[in-house]
Amino acid sequence: MKKVLVTGANGQLGQCIKDAVSQINNSEYQYTFVTRQEFDLASLQMMRDYLTQNEFDVLINCAAYTAVDLAEEEVDKAYAVNAEAVGEMAKICAENNIEFIHVSTDYVFDGNADKPFAANHETNPISVYGKSKLVGEQLALDNNPETIIIRTAWVYSQHGKNFMKTMLRLFADKDEISVVNDQKGTPTNANDIARAILKVVQAKKKTPGIYHFTNAGDTTWFGFAEAIKELTNAEIKINSIPTSEFPTPAKRPAYSVLDTAKIQEVYDVECPHWKDSLKLLLSKL
Repeated sequence: MKKVLVTGANGQLGQCIKDAVSQINNSEYQYTFVTRQEFDLASLQMMRDYLTQNEFDVLINCAAYTAVDLAEEEVDKAYAVNAEAVGEMAKICAENNIEFIHVSTDYVFDGNADKPFAANHETNPISVYGKSKLVGEQLALDNNPETIIIRTAWVYSQHGKNFMKTMLRLFADKDEISVVNDQKGTPTNANDIARAILKVVQAKKKTPGIYHFTNAGDTTWFGFAEAIKELTNAEIKINSIPTSEFPTPAKRPAYSVLDTAKIQEVYDVECPHWKDSLKLLLSKL
């Protein structure tokens, strides 16, 4: 039996992996989910102790410092969790023959593109969050060349805080809202990411490196909001505004569409269209 450790158990991706595991009957794998209380990325010694005192075959790191705007102030904290801790995890995994799968972000790119970013495209993050995640990727691959990195984007689910849940709350409370319409990306259901990660875990042959996974297609945040409105029959007016009218401490990439061809080809992963995946999730809420 292969023993799999999943960090970030309380995050939306961690919870979606737990949901996905509960829906499959596979006695070959035993999953353990840990929260920050049990496995704190800010404590390198706690991580090392946990990984050396317990036996695991695979480590899936879903934990991260994800407060994008706050990271502009809490620079050291963002780097400690997103960079230093990831490098240390990769190193410990290499020393103990543990497969390491790490989840990263579209924010490693600057958004200056007009076609989907391939996994090997030049990185150029424009925020502290993006920079810290990129350093984490680099440290992981330096310390453990067998690392598998999966970048994703615009993540939402039934769990945690995310754009979809914010819209549903605003639809219930407001008559009119404004949403940015000049940032383009792909809304990605964390349940689909979870299934993709499980497929990578179960692959007989592992090919290390950087991969991209999102749902298929693209839209803007305004388009995402309009789709949620349409699928829930909400009676609300949504105004289209430029990013300049909604300033934030951290810059966001104007274009965040990722090319998922590599993960589809290497691991035979499916990428459902974002609208189909959104519709399916909303139908279950």
